[in-house]
Amino acid sequence: MSRHVPVLLAEVVAALSPADGDVIIDGTFGAGGYSRALLDAADTRILAIDRDPTAIAGGTAMVDAFAGRLTLVHDRFARLDAIAAECGHAGVDGVVLDIGVSSMQLDEAERGFSFRFDGPLDMRMASEGESAADLVARLEETALADLIYTYGEERLSRPIAKAIARERAVEPILTTRRLADIVARVVRSKPGDIHPATRTFQALRIAVNDELGELEAALEAAERVLKPGGRLAVVTFHSLEDRIVKQFLVERSGKAPGGSRHIPAARPPEPTFTLLTRKAVAASEAESRANPRARSAKLRAALRTAASPRTRP
Repeated sequence: MSRHVPVLLAEVVAALSPADGDVIIDGTFGAGGYSRALLDAADTRILAIDRDPTAIAGGTAMVDAFAGRLTLVHDRFARLDAIAAECGHAGVDGVVLDIGVSSMQLDEAERGFSFRFDGPLDMRMASEGESAADLVARLEETALADLIYTYGEERLSRPIAKAIARERAVEPILTTRRLADIVARVVRSKPGDIHPATRTFQALRIAVNDELGELEAALEAAERVLKPGGRLAVVTFHSLEDRIVKQFLVERSGKAPGGSRHIPAARPPEPTFTLLTRKAVAASEAESRANPRARSAKLRAALRTAASPRTRP
C-alpha cells in the first residue's frame, strides 16, 4: 500500500515559516508529512489532529521519535481552537489544513472511498454515523440527484440518481464496485478522462463527512486561535473547497462593498488576515508528474492581523 505523499510540502513550510518555539496545528495529520517537515524545519511543537482513528494509531511511533514535541488528538479540525485550549495553548503560531481524502484512505478497500477497489460502500472518515450506503438507500431520487450535482458538480446527476433508484429497488447497493458500475453505465468516458464515478463518489464522501461544513468551521476556528502574526495555510483539491477558502480569505482581508450616493458605504470591519498568496499556488509540473494527486491541488495562505476575530451574525 502506498503511503500518503504530502502535496505542495515545500510551499506549505515556506508559507508557515516555522521558527524555534512556534506552536503549529496540523489539522489533518494523515501520515504526518506536514507535521514531520515542520518539526524538522525548526524547534517547533506540533498539535496534530485527525478524525480518522487509523491515522492517529499510525502516528504513535512518530510521537515517540520527537520526544514530546508532537501531540496527536483524535478529533475534528472544526474544533481546533477548543482542542488547542484543552492542550494548554491559548494561541498558536500556525495552522495547516490539507482538505479531503488521503491516499491511505483511498488505498484501503475496506474504507469504501475508492471506485478502484471493491469494498463496502462506507466513506466515513471517523468510522461513525451514516455511511455512503445508508445515504444511497435513504435519499429520495430527487434529493440524491441534488446531492450529486451540488457536491460532485456532476452534469448527469439526474440520470445517475434515476439509475441508482432503479437498481436499489432490485437489490441494496452495498459495495463500491456495484455503485461504480451503475454510474459507469450512465456516464460515458473517453480514454484519458477521469473515471465516470469520480464525481458521484466525491459527492457522497463530502456529504457523509460534512466536509464543507467542517472546512468553514475550521477556518473560523483558525481565525480565533491564531496569534497576531500567525500563519494559515490551506491546501484544497477541488473547486468547492477552494471557493470556500478563497471567499473566506478575501472577506477577512478585504473591504466591505461600497455604498451609493443615497446609502453611504458601511465602515468595513478591520481585516483579520493579510493575504500571503494573492492567487492560489499550484503544484509544479515536476510534482504533478511524480504525484498525480498534486495536479488539482491549490494552496492559499494568509497572515493573522491583530484584529478581533469576526463573529457570526
